[in-house]
Amino acid sequence: MIEQTALERGHTIVAKVDIDTKDIDFSNMDVAIDFSMPNAAFDNIVSCLNNNVPIISGTTGWLDKYAAAVDLCKEKNGAFIYASNFSLGVNVFFELNNHLAEMMKNLKQYRVSIEEIHHTQKLDAPSGTAITLAEGILKHTNYTNWKLDEASESEIPIVSKRIDQVPGTHTINYDSTIDSIELKHTAHNREGFALGAVVAAEWIHGKAGVFTMKDVLGF
Repeated sequence: MIEQTALERGHTIVAKVDIDTKDIDFSNMDVAIDFSMPNAAFDNIVSCLNNNVPIISGTTGWLDKYAAAVDLCKEKNGAFIYASNFSLGVNVFFELNNHLAEMMKNLKQYRVSIEEIHHTQKLDAPSGTAITLAEGILKHTNYTNWKLDEASESEIPIVSKRIDQVPGTHTINYDSTIDSIELKHTAHNREGFALGAVVAAEWIHGKAGVFTMKDVLGF
């Protein structure tokens, strides 16, 4: 889908890398887009940065090595964007989540929770998007951490569901005994993720530094 979107926007695909790819020619690449596996993403990023190729990564589940990727990018004067979700709508959703958390921080009668639903092929749980949402809430409230499923009063519970053919649904709930406030994003298909990644690749071309989708979208 990324390939199709890139071609529709006038780009040329010069390489497709899979698990059995032996040799990669970096010489004619303007930018690389990594949607791979948690155990492959960091090595892909390192290879691109070492070969002076800007890289966009949307792979989740490898972030224990994110700081090392940032350090290498700076050392090589390279260009790198990681996002847990490249959908343009989801990145608007991230900003709304931050604003709502800021508004709710002193309303102690509300208890926040996050639910995420994805297709059965998704390997990590919770989703990187749900973690990003939780981190946005942690930044603006007195919650101390997030936790999958059962959580203490000071933790944000995240419920992960895997249902066949669901591209991705994320819901933030603030519940009290009187009422509930819900913020929700529903992906109707996976095209939005591909488009956002290609838009990010277009944006980073010719730049140097470590960026986020907030930079791409000008938030």
